[in-house]
Amino acid sequence: MAVAPMIDVSQYLTPGISEILQRTVEKKHTGGGYGGGAMEDLLATPAYVELMIRAAIQAVDHRLPKGYITVGRGMAFSHDAPTGTGMSVSVKATLVEVRGNRLLFDIIASDELGEIGSGKHERVVVNRDDWAKKVKERLKPIQRIEIK
Repeated sequence: MAVAPMIDVSQYLTPGISEILQRTVEKKHTGGGYGGGAMEDLLATPAYVELMIRAAIQAVDHRLPKGYITVGRGMAFSHDAPTGTGMSVSVKATLVEVRGNRLLFDIIASDELGEIGSGKHERVVVNRDDWAKKVKERLKPIQRIEIK
């Protein structure tokens, strides 16, 4: 299988690039929306993490050349304060380091009352077509998932 040459990510992405995403917490973003129990009117941690990841993606993916995307590699986060239904959550993802094709982000989340948590997220720049081929090859034994 031919592999596309690795691009010099630093010509497209530099530390300091950031994206801020905001979301009003709706029922579908709460513990109740995720099937949780006692905290059904508070922002669920999976929805909080999804917003953090989305902010990182939106900070960088559109800056890459055609055919390249980022995929998640790792994350460490804290969710320190509750946010209720109807409140606004703001998440800022800032690219802090470019290491080869690896991108490291610092992420801060807050609501109207202050900071609610933070995280570190790593993404990897890949050629989408080559990545899809690797995924198909790995999943070949189960043959039930189609990657386009």
